[in-house]
Amino acid sequence: MAEIEGVRTGRHCVFALHAHLVFGTKYRHPVFTDRHLTRVEQVMRSVCEDFAVELVEFNGESDHVHLLVNFPPTVAVSRLVNSLKGVSSRRLRQEFPDLIDHYWRARRLWSGSYFAGSVGGAPLSVVRQYIDSQRSPA
Repeated sequence: MAEIEGVRTGRHCVFALHAHLVFGTKYRHPVFTDRHLTRVEQVMRSVCEDFAVELVEFNGESDHVHLLVNFPPTVAVSRLVNSLKGVSSRRLRQEFPDLIDHYWRARRLWSGSYFAGSVGGAPLSVVRQYIDSQRSPA
């Protein structure tokens, strides 16, 4: 099979699954400077590697970060998110004592909620039309 950009292969599947993830800080406090965001990206890239997930893009501001990930079908997005947020929070707390003030109450850096949106592929109308066209005549 010819290699197609963005398409990955596993043992028993070929896939192109992308998600846009957004994590906000607790109470949307402006926490991050550029050096914090640089370290958050490094930590999150490491976590993604552990999950066999590709971190395609990363960016952020003082109160939130955006990630574009390419993940295999064996990875539950909720588990990936929990690890990304948990590991990054723990590492930042250890490495940046100046952030301790933002860890008050339950010692959390991130809000408990997050955004996850599917990305890429054809519009649903095109997929429906394709699936419909696959019916064999009766």
